[in-house]
Amino acid sequence: MKKISSYLVYAACIAAVAFSAGAFFKVYANHPVAAVSSAPVGQPVDLTYAAEKAVPSVVHILSTQNSKTVTREVQSDPFEDFFNDPFGFFGNPNRGQGGTQRRQFQTPKRQGAGSGVIISSDGYIVTNHHVVDGADELTVTLNDNKEYSAKIIGTDKTSDIALIKINATGLPAIAIANSDDIKVGEWVLAVGNPFNLTNTVTAGIVSAKARTMGQNGVESFIQTDAAINRGNSGGALVNARGELIGINDMLYSETGSYVGYGFAIPTSIMNKVVDDIKKYGTVQRAFIGIKGGDVKNQVDAEKQQGKEVDYGTMEGVYVAEVVENGAAEEAGIKAGDVITAVDGKKITKFGELTAIMANKKPGDKLTLTYLHNKQKVTKTVTLKNEQGNTNVVKQADLDVLGAVFRPITDNQKEQLNISYGLEVIKVDGGKMKKAGINKGFIIQVVNETPVKTVEELQEIVKSASTSKDPVLIVKGIYPTGKKAYFVVDLQD
Repeated sequence: MKKISSYLVYAACIAAVAFSAGAFFKVYANHPVAAVSSAPVGQPVDLTYAAEKAVPSVVHILSTQNSKTVTREVQSDPFEDFFNDPFGFFGNPNRGQGGTQRRQFQTPKRQGAGSGVIISSDGYIVTNHHVVDGADELTVTLNDNKEYSAKIIGTDKTSDIALIKINATGLPAIAIANSDDIKVGEWVLAVGNPFNLTNTVTAGIVSAKARTMGQNGVESFIQTDAAINRGNSGGALVNARGELIGINDMLYSETGSYVGYGFAIPTSIMNKVVDDIKKYGTVQRAFIGIKGGDVKNQVDAEKQQGKEVDYGTMEGVYVAEVVENGAAEEAGIKAGDVITAVDGKKITKFGELTAIMANKKPGDKLTLTYLHNKQKVTKTVTLKNEQGNTNVVKQADLDVLGAVFRPITDNQKEQLNISYGLEVIKVDGGKMKKAGINKGFIIQVVNETPVKTVEELQEIVKSASTSKDPVLIVKGIYPTGKKAYFVVDLQD
């Protein structure tokens, strides 16, 4: 769990993230609309229909990380070394001197539980990234107790959305509503599996929209007082018609258990993430190219420093910094400006801008209205990806490197006095050859991350290929003992 600061600060993120207030803990639940307005004033709302529609579409997800043998460098105990080998007969020069040793450890088998929502009859299920992150096995249990193994189609850590699939047909897919249409005060149901209590429904209202919590991701949460606890993550937040309006994501609490509010990712964001994962394998994110937050938070922060400021409004997005070569810089936006509207729609806080940006892709155009020295300006900008262009960003596979790898042998470890690495056993071309890496080179570190398995290298390549700087800094050692490093450019 993460502690959030109790005072307000403005956000520092590229048109995607904002920091906000609240001395609370973030608790992920896997660890371990119109129908309402039609009800007569003062009369209770019947949510039984919504429950009957939604419950069959919500599943239980068991995430398993299998036990593994790992080798780690550990600090030697000089006293233990002395008693085990008082004269150093076994040839370790560090014995009795408190050096380091390579030791093997068996990691325990770990399991976590969460929820998911069936979005298509042919087996696609949406859940949270943190529910399936690191899983070796996923077991999905339907409402009728049928069990299936699931595979991960794709995940997006930034929005905390994951798409998984089971091999089944004729499933009860949930109806999906437009989360933009919901209203504060509207009755909602949270459906999931808290504490492994399957098929659980809790009721509440929409407490706020476009809420940001400062967690360094794409945030425009639906806030609700429907009880959300451990195990609810990835479950459904539905309206009074039983239609999906959000994916339950987290709760904020001083105790780690529900005390008032939960937060769900709106379907407006979910739909874009799922579509991109299916089409591209990764989310196509567009950026205006600013760092900032709510203008009110900025004013409050400056007042705490004894400053009196007037930006011409108390509603909108304060621009703290303009990113070099970004869309905002090209449009003439300056630090200190306040964005007040997008495509003619009024923007009052950062979460509203985040929600709009989450549905855009590089190359899209936006008309921004902003205040510069309290004077209204309107400009049209072309959005860019994190790499500063309008190209489609795709995750690179190991094939792009044009090489074949294998973990080093025990003999290589002993000869080179190293504990891990990947040997390049074949180079056919591709990015490795262009960088000058040849057969026999042993890769140890890529982008400051130790690499011990081919799977670890694959994850680093995927992450780097969609980052702002799509390069690999590869460090390693030749069979002769000579150390070297190379820069591998992943761009076409």
